[in-house]
Amino acid sequence: MVTARLDIRLDEEVKAKAEKATALLGLKSLTEYVVRLMDEDATHVIEKHESLVVKDSVFDEFMVACDKAKAPNQALLDAAKLTDESGIR
Repeated sequence: MVTARLDIRLDEEVKAKAEKATALLGLKSLTEYVVRLMDEDATHVIEKHESLVVKDSVFDEFMVACDKAKAPNQALLDAAKLTDESGIR
């Protein structure tokens, strides 16, 4: 596994709390604790920014509108093209 290095400076109190949390969780090192937190938080942040949650009623209305549409209008075609070109999923 390829690794990258991250150097940080932090308050002694924060470090002491993190070391205690590391021990309480039974982790091997402070590094393992920090990497675990970073991975979990990064995953959460990415999911939050890359997904959209709507109420069932809003989704149902959207689906009804899609079913009624005969063909996509130019604005929708342009939006689809933009998302494809931008790599938006």
